[in-house]
Formats: sequence, structure tokens, C-alpha cells
Amino acid sequence: MSEAAPTDEVRRRIDAIEEAYEFFLAYAAQGVSGDGGKTGGQLRTFLASLTEALDGLAGSVAAAAGGMQPADGWKDLCSVVERDAFAAHAAVRLVAAQPSISSQLVDNLNANIHLRAVLTDLFLVDELLG
Repeated sequence: MSEAAPTDEVRRRIDAIEEAYEFFLAYAAQGVSGDGGKTGGQLRTFLASLTEALDGLAGSVAAAAGGMQPADGWKDLCSVVERDAFAAHAAVRLVAAQPSISSQLVDNLNANIHLRAVLTDLFLVDELLG
């Protein structure tokens, strides 16, 4: 990710994660058996974007929250984001490494509790950052 104000950086990551998730919902609904179709290239692009957005997410949130109170609360929330992002990142990387990615596999990724946890973590972070 580029050099930007910490809050802008977090919001860019949030947007990338949400856009990927929304694309995955549409891809999962297509019922394709592999990623060779017209949206297959887009799928790989969104997986890469999601991987990039998750990598270092907690550090970006911590930078954006720097100096905000209560400091202990933000530190704890950043720890939660770090755990959830780490787990989601592992699942996304594993899916992206597959030679062929079916709609069913993407549907299972969408249902992954860690990816959903990251999304809900970020809804809260976005509101708290204002």
C-alpha cells in the first residue's frame, strides 16, 4: 500500500476487502467449476488485492488509532484485528494458490468465520475512527 495518512490507508484497505468480498459473493453465485471463465482473471485480481489489504492490516489500524483514547482499548482491538486478519490471510492465500478455483470454494471462503470477523472488525474500526 502507498504512503498516505494512516486513516486513509485503513479506509483503502477496508474498501479493498469489502470489494473483494462483494465480488466473491457474485462469483460464488455463478456456479462455475473453475476459474477459467470470463471472471476468472478478475477473481485472481481480487484475491491478490485482498491478500495485500490483509497483510499488515493491524499495523495500519494501530497507526490510524495512534493517540486515540482509551489507548488500552485500541491496543486490545488491534490485537483482535491482527488475529482475525492473520487467520483470514492464511485462508485467502491457500485459496489463491489453487490451480482452479470453483464457485463452491469461493463460497466456502466467503463463509469463513475469520474473513467475516475481519469485515465486522473493520466496520467497528471505521466507525470508531470517524
